[in-house]
Amino acid sequence: MYQPLSHIHPGAKIAKNVVIEPFTSIDKNVVIGDGTWIGSNVTIMSGARIGKNVSIFPGSVISAVPQDLKFKGEETTVEIGDNTTLRECVTINRGTNDRNKTKIGKNCLIMAYSHVAHDCFIGDNCIFSNNSTLAGHVTVGSHVILAGMVAVHQFCSIGNHAFVAGGSLVRKDIPPFVKAAREPLSYVGINSVGLRRRGFDSKVIMEIQSMYRTLYQKRHNNTQAVAIMEGEMEATKERDEILQFIKNSQRGIMKGYFKN
Repeated sequence: MYQPLSHIHPGAKIAKNVVIEPFTSIDKNVVIGDGTWIGSNVTIMSGARIGKNVSIFPGSVISAVPQDLKFKGEETTVEIGDNTTLRECVTINRGTNDRNKTKIGKNCLIMAYSHVAHDCFIGDNCIFSNNSTLAGHVTVGSHVILAGMVAVHQFCSIGNHAFVAGGSLVRKDIPPFVKAAREPLSYVGINSVGLRRRGFDSKVIMEIQSMYRTLYQKRHNNTQAVAIMEGEMEATKERDEILQFIKNSQRGIMKGYFKN
């Protein structure tokens, strides 16, 4: 259903049961899937690829060109997965020739005034609270929660099932399964509540906790902690995920927190 006061480019590919409210603008080279609702005063620019049953609230701007002086007009995209909700005034910029796209996974909730910059890759089932801001080239895993007003530095990575406290400045990579808080951002425990909610059993949660004690609470350096985990701890999917994240970190992982 298209309101007569909306503007839709004839080159846009829009499923028949999409609802588009008044004063919304949809450019050429846009694809919108079944069951999607687009509120009033939304701007969807060239390169948007929007999945099924997506909700986009008023004031959002999707697939604007990157805020990157190196961008030379290359053809890139924004991909938004099925069942994702973008609340009021969310902005998502399309990619550059680095990754060629910005990608939001399925079943995500991106709350009001959040910004996702060019070339960010975000997994499934993430929640970004109000005013979360991702700089360019950020990678976020699945089931990640950013509380309000979190700011993530460019090229940072955040692992699966991580929780980042409100107002945090993320300058280093955040490994999977952890909670991050304080200033400077530090390890403050594993995300046990989130893990239980997602079906992790107590044995696995305790194993994850033991790994992070080795990394963050026994005053080993990262190389020593990795060697201990590889040599002394049972090989599990979670252990290997943690080790792989640490080894692949480009900016270095966040530090632990020690009381004086």
